[in-house]
Amino acid sequence: MRTDLYGLSVTTGNPQTLHAIDDFIHGFLSYQPKAAGIIAAADADPDCALANAYAALLWMFLEAPVAPQKAAPYVARAQAAREGLTDREAWVIDAATAWTQGDVPQVLAICDRITTDHPRDMTALKLAQYHLFNLGDATGMLRIALKALPEAQDIPYAHGMIAFGYEQCHLLGRAEEAARTAMALRHDEPWAHHALAHVMLTEGRVAEGAAFMESVAETWAGLNSFMRSHNWWHLALFYLSLGRHDDVRSAYDTHVWGLEKEYSQDQVGAASLLARMEFAGVDVEDRWSDVADHVALRGADTVNPFLTLQYLYALARTRRPEADAMMQAVLDRAQDAGQHDHIAWRDVALPAATAIMAHASGDWDTAIGQMARALPRMAECGGSHAQRDLFEQIHLDALVRDGRASSAQQVLEMRRTYDPEGVPLNLMLGDVYDQSGLPMLAQEARARAARTLAAQPN
Repeated sequence: MRTDLYGLSVTTGNPQTLHAIDDFIHGFLSYQPKAAGIIAAADADPDCALANAYAALLWMFLEAPVAPQKAAPYVARAQAAREGLTDREAWVIDAATAWTQGDVPQVLAICDRITTDHPRDMTALKLAQYHLFNLGDATGMLRIALKALPEAQDIPYAHGMIAFGYEQCHLLGRAEEAARTAMALRHDEPWAHHALAHVMLTEGRVAEGAAFMESVAETWAGLNSFMRSHNWWHLALFYLSLGRHDDVRSAYDTHVWGLEKEYSQDQVGAASLLARMEFAGVDVEDRWSDVADHVALRGADTVNPFLTLQYLYALARTRRPEADAMMQAVLDRAQDAGQHDHIAWRDVALPAATAIMAHASGDWDTAIGQMARALPRMAECGGSHAQRDLFEQIHLDALVRDGRASSAQQVLEMRRTYDPEGVPLNLMLGDVYDQSGLPMLAQEARARAARTLAAQPN
């Protein structure tokens, strides 16, 4: 019996297939393009059940309605080759099968079993965290990641996943410690960089966060489009707070948009960054057009509510007719009680989508009211704290545009607890305090913004 790079048994007599399995595991964890080689390896070795199950999982990460169709032949091959497998390999096949059938709770139950019996199975751990993240189950993300210890103490990617679990649970000190442990084992661990960016953003360590992410940015150059674009997206958020508009535009043009324009995560990263840029007063010129062109090709894509809401924002913002079809798809999904995530669609995504459509048409009252319904439960749609902040900003923008200065002041001062010296935030506060008849506070807010701008490199 052969073993993979983490010592787990693999049923194959083909050394090339085993190499491809190792490349898939490592590439999957480290966000390297080599993970995609599992497709060709599975095609070349249809009798290797694990390779075909992994290929099916990779297709499902396409996050598109066509993904189950793409994955189906690989699931069929894996199921046909079940005889003589280890229990772990059989469970991986079952997880891939369940995902193609839309049974995410079953996927999670299988991953829980795998990680209990095989705590060094980083693929099962990563798969579980992905789905728990999409469900907004932060404590579940942490619980399953901690199961890797102590057996996977030597694996940097285990600590990176633990760090993200801690961060999503607001345990920021422990998150930073785990991220730095991962980086001590492997300095270029991108998920650890990502977790540390979250910590620094949440703690208002904006200048430090920008400097840190810049110091490791060269290690992202060879990563897949999601991880490269997403870590640059985080760096762009620091630039926004610091008022570095030229750097934000450069990050967007060079690293956030244009790598894989058809991919779901690249599209929502671009759309959410453009929205934040506009809210921060950055001139985005005609950058929306290309993003909306690609989002429009998705049709009525309701694979994931968090993704769909951002697709909808891009379409509504650019007044594309496809926005109406996407909105109808959200309505239909909210009425489909047969899906495991029905409540999230009905109670959270639907009012948020209604708010997005209203915001695009200037119906501020509806935008404010509907988004206020969704915000307390937005985690149920998935996404991280930093990503979900887009919806907070849509709500805030509607408050400001509707002249609700008192309500906007409350939101802005709460936001200042984690972005105390932020340029766009304090400039907005200056305007709100002027509208509220508080010129001294307006002057103080603008002075904070001016100090931050003065401290930036020329």
